[in-house]
Amino acid sequence: PPPALPSLSPCRRPSPATTDPRTPPPPAVARRLRGLRSGPPRNRAAALPPSVQTKKRNAMENGDGGVGLGLASFIANNEDVGPIVRHAFESGNPESLVHNLRNIVKMKEVEIEEICRLHYEEFILAVDELRRVLVDADELKGTLSDENLRLQEVASALLLKLDELLDLYSVNRNIGEALAAFKICLKVTSLCKICNRDIAEAKPHSALKTLELIEKDYLQNIPLKLLKKVVQKQIPMIKLHIEKKVCSDFNEWLVYIRRVAKEIGQAAIDQASLTHQKDEGMCARQREAEECSGVGFDENAYTLDMDHMDEEAMLEFDLAPVYRAHHIHIGLGLGEKFREYYYNNRLMQLNLDLQISTSQPFIESYQSFLAQVVGFFIVEDRVLRTADGLLSESQVDTMWETAISKVTLILEEQFSHINAANHLLLVKGYVSLLGATLKKYGYQSTSLVEILDKTRDKYIELLLSDCRRQLNEAFSKDSYERMVIKKENEYEMNIAAIELEPVDGVPVLPYVAPFSSSVPNACRIVRSFIEDFVRYLSHGGSMNIYDVVKSYLDKLLIETINDGFMNLIHGGSLEFPQVVQVAGNIAILEQLCDKFLWHAARLCGFPKRLLEKTHSGLTARAVLKASRNAAYNGLITLVNSKIDEFMLQLTIINWTVEETPEHANDYMNEVIIYLHEVVSSGQQIVPRDVLYRVVSGALSHISDSIITVLLSDRVKRFNANAVAGIDIDLKVLEGFADDAYRMTGLSDLRKEKSFRDCLIEMRQLINLLLSNQPENFVNPVTREKDYGSLDHKKVAVICDKFKDAPDSLFGSLSSRATVQSARKKSLDVLKRRLKDFS
Repeated sequence: PPPALPSLSPCRRPSPATTDPRTPPPPAVARRLRGLRSGPPRNRAAALPPSVQTKKRNAMENGDGGVGLGLASFIANNEDVGPIVRHAFESGNPESLVHNLRNIVKMKEVEIEEICRLHYEEFILAVDELRRVLVDADELKGTLSDENLRLQEVASALLLKLDELLDLYSVNRNIGEALAAFKICLKVTSLCKICNRDIAEAKPHSALKTLELIEKDYLQNIPLKLLKKVVQKQIPMIKLHIEKKVCSDFNEWLVYIRRVAKEIGQAAIDQASLTHQKDEGMCARQREAEECSGVGFDENAYTLDMDHMDEEAMLEFDLAPVYRAHHIHIGLGLGEKFREYYYNNRLMQLNLDLQISTSQPFIESYQSFLAQVVGFFIVEDRVLRTADGLLSESQVDTMWETAISKVTLILEEQFSHINAANHLLLVKGYVSLLGATLKKYGYQSTSLVEILDKTRDKYIELLLSDCRRQLNEAFSKDSYERMVIKKENEYEMNIAAIELEPVDGVPVLPYVAPFSSSVPNACRIVRSFIEDFVRYLSHGGSMNIYDVVKSYLDKLLIETINDGFMNLIHGGSLEFPQVVQVAGNIAILEQLCDKFLWHAARLCGFPKRLLEKTHSGLTARAVLKASRNAAYNGLITLVNSKIDEFMLQLTIINWTVEETPEHANDYMNEVIIYLHEVVSSGQQIVPRDVLYRVVSGALSHISDSIITVLLSDRVKRFNANAVAGIDIDLKVLEGFADDAYRMTGLSDLRKEKSFRDCLIEMRQLINLLLSNQPENFVNPVTREKDYGSLDHKKVAVICDKFKDAPDSLFGSLSSRATVQSARKKSLDVLKRRLKDFS
């Protein structure tokens, strides 16, 4: 190492002349020289003096080239000499490498010495400058020492404060961490308190949300282990408690919904019935408007009915417990379990609902039974649409198929036990409303429609049987006397309500109707038959209802009403006034056939204009017309048979009476009384031409009966006095005939044959027997003029029995012997001439 630099006084500066050029440079100069060597090698080589370069060349030329030259080149260029060293050792010639390195070191030392010799003065100057710097550095050092002392004095107090501050920072950090932990614990306990409150207030959904928040955001970050352990333990217990509470509420809802399902179903069916009535009313108003359009436009035909503009009331029932239970179970991760639980419980309830009551008849329980089913599926439809996947469509379809198959079997069995048409109609109508109600909710009830179609024939049989029974009761209870209506409500019920007579307003009371009580009763029964039949067929039927109703209406009128009246007529238990009334009833019902048909067409929706165009009325009208004519003919038969009872007295009268009677015989008085009754009864009801046929037939029958008695073997002989009595009878009968012909108004009809003309044969016979010249009968002119209705054969038989001369027993007649003798001679001539004529 170079020697230590002499101590130089900071006030003195050595002169350059005293510096020994051979003195080695000081350490600072050496460091500076080393710094000079860090420059670029080429520049350094270029900076070398010529002598140094000459020596280097001499060294290379003296055999130190080769490895030494390459090594020198690497060192000069600051390149890695590792490859050369490795090569030397690998080639086994490290001594040459060491020798070259020594040569290079020597060469560098020479160069250094040369540089020092050349720049010695500059080194001296630099050393002087350095010594001045040292003086300044000593002064600075002293200043720094003083400042350091003052700084130490000031900083010692600050260091104490700094230590206190660091302690405070540590305490602050600990307190912050404690506060953060406390906040977490406080938030967790607050959430636990909220959860407990929600559970106490029955808010399980909110409590579950709170538990979820605790689990997700706070549970893993709770710093207090004890609190964390307690919370972790209580959360599953709280969830289990919530699940049990929700299940309990849901079970209560199951009980509630099964209780109110019947009310729900009944309300829905009532709405369907109201809708059906609105539709029918709308169709009826439309038909009336169409019919009015044919005769003029009715401005009120298409006005809106504001009474029916209200929207259909919503069916309200509580599904909140279902929604709550479903959402909470989803939150608990038990959604699938709850869905299965819900489906199984509702399916069990459905099976219970499908069990009919055995404690009461089906006709009393069918409404509640079917309403329960309807309510069940309305609830399920609402759950399916609003409960967010609680039910699937396949599950609802499965329940519906189970229910419809069971209901179908029950109805099929119960229909077979129903024996009343009105019961069958009620059940069928309710079932049809059930199908219409559930159809709005997407449930198809094809099997129900098929079951209802199968009951059609049975219903028709039951309905016809009920109507037949009611009509027979009405016929049996009828006295067949004209109804006398004394009160206004009776008129409304028996005439106006069933449109028996086109009367505007109520007539003057008391009102005597032209029919008996069986007519309004029959009209009510027939109209009820039409209405019930149309109501039965109109529920879900696709057939031509009008044609079906028309055919069975014909059947009812013909087989029940017409046959019932004919049985009454031919039964022989009715008197003439009653038969007259029956005939009048038949005539009225015949006229009402068109009204029955129009009533059926209106209910079936068949337009009236089409009904008028078809000209196809009821067959029953023609049948009733024929029955009416048969009833009129029966009147003639009945009157004649009654007259026969009176005419039986002809056989017991005295045909050989000694004196001429002054009054008519008793039988004729009874006949006249009866004929008066016939005329008075028939005049009020039967047509005049029928009355004419009845009375004229009766008079002709009386005339024929008297002649028949005179011709019969029961009368062996008769005299003029008996003929005179018959003449009195005949005059009484002729007087009745004239009065009846005039009073009944038959004279206005200008009939070719009056009532008196019906007695012409009997009159001519009496005139012949009482004539003084009976032989004039054989005169063609006289016979044509006075006896044209007499048969000469009958006259011959009767004249044989006529004994004008009295027996010896009747001596009192001897005073008229001369007159009788002349008449007897003429009568004998007549007898002979009639025998000759025969």
